[in-house]
Amino acid sequence: MFAPHRSQTAAYHRVNVETGISAADPHRLVAMLYDGAIDAISAARGALQRGDVPGKGVAISKAVRIVEEGLRGGLNPQAGGQLADNLGALYAYVTRRLTHANLHNDDAALRECIELLTPLRDAWKMITPQRQAA
Repeated sequence: MFAPHRSQTAAYHRVNVETGISAADPHRLVAMLYDGAIDAISAARGALQRGDVPGKGVAISKAVRIVEEGLRGGLNPQAGGQLADNLGALYAYVTRRLTHANLHNDDAALRECIELLTPLRDAWKMITPQRQAA
């Protein structure tokens, strides 16, 4: 009777993501951040290939926010030491490459960002979080 509309699909996706976030532990949240950044960069690549400049800009902006506010902002240099410093530098580099890709319509830079984040995401998902005894 009713055909799904784009706004209904977007609403469903938003509720699904919000539900996933509220139910996720910190380890799962980091995995979701990696997935979100990679998905946004992939969307930017698709928009770039279609010539959808506004869509490319929105997707890259989303990826930058995830990398800067979620991944880089979530680092704890005191607890993470050199590893946190190295990840922070990598996230800053990814942000610079995303900005470059946005300004110059550079698909190779977008692909590079995916190639940098994907192994981190995959490694993170292989880590089994240790549960603290209650």
